[in-house]
Amino acid sequence: MKIAMIGHKRIPSREGGVEIVVEELATRMVEKSHSVTVYNRKGKHVSGGKTVNLKEYKGVKIKSVPTFENGKLNAIVYSIIATFLALFGRYDVIHFHAEGPCSMIWLPHLFGIHTVATIHGLDWQRAKWGGFATKFLKFGEKMAAKYADELIVLSEGTRDYFKETYGRETFFIPNGIDVPNEKKADIITKKYGLEKDGYILFLARIVPEKGLHYLIDAFMHTDTDKKLVIAGGVSHSSEYAKQIHDMAKDDRIIFTGFVEGDELWELYYNCRMYVLPSDVEGMPISLLEAMACGCECLVSDIDTTKNVVGEYGYTFKKSDVNDLKNKLCEILGKPKADKAEQIEYVKNNYSWDEITDRTLELYKK
Repeated sequence: MKIAMIGHKRIPSREGGVEIVVEELATRMVEKSHSVTVYNRKGKHVSGGKTVNLKEYKGVKIKSVPTFENGKLNAIVYSIIATFLALFGRYDVIHFHAEGPCSMIWLPHLFGIHTVATIHGLDWQRAKWGGFATKFLKFGEKMAAKYADELIVLSEGTRDYFKETYGRETFFIPNGIDVPNEKKADIITKKYGLEKDGYILFLARIVPEKGLHYLIDAFMHTDTDKKLVIAGGVSHSSEYAKQIHDMAKDDRIIFTGFVEGDELWELYYNCRMYVLPSDVEGMPISLLEAMACGCECLVSDIDTTKNVVGEYGYTFKKSDVNDLKNKLCEILGKPKADKAEQIEYVKNNYSWDEITDRTLELYKK
């Protein structure tokens, strides 16, 4: 098949979950002899402000789409231009990712081109959006519900939402994981002085919906010699990032900025626990990665995170700093649990190869 993907920022990249999904699916589809073109956004990579304009990556064709650096206009302009360009690609399927880009899914539908949409989360619920942006995202959601030939969701809660709101049937296909072998503390010891089990890890973008402010508040009231490592870049939320840095007046808190490669995996494999205190999530790949690395995981009790950790992790009441502090103390007060069963569970249930096959089956329909 000849396939196009629209909606991510750029590949290769770990700027967000959408980027990881597009990269994993596209490269595996090429390995299965399909032709895949992805429409990258031109602009700065969050890692060091690098500009990435590749033509090809692991056999995946890349077309770079010009758009504004302004966060509020970036996705809108990109979606319009990318969709118009894709109309002339003679694709068998155009796969739209995320609600904003789905605002243009009606256009290829009008031309009789088959479309698939993946809703990575109900983006209009996220705190960074408001006003026109929220309306735009809800419009994209409606267009996906109305015009996508097949609609993929990442959680049972989102599946129920589309059924109840639009009467639309969807396919639940979760995200996957691709984790390297265990990494001993090396880079993180040299750079930050971190040792095995000597820190609590938050690894995500520094945006309001990830709930980092709850974690910092709870941690600062926790009596522990563990450090809190905050690993992640800033995305459209510079005011929030400033608020976070102003809160974190504690010598035990370390900011690493955006991380990738061996440094990223060292942080997972050597943490005492991983915490994701989100108010809103799609299906966090970082949580799957943490579980597959054997981390003890503490997450807020929203459906999209508690259903992932299941019986293998801990939850606290969403937005409740006191409950979060109590759970931190409870976990730190116990010996670290053996996570062999958790690791097998994640690897057996979140295979990118299987997820790619299930996605291709939808294309073939």
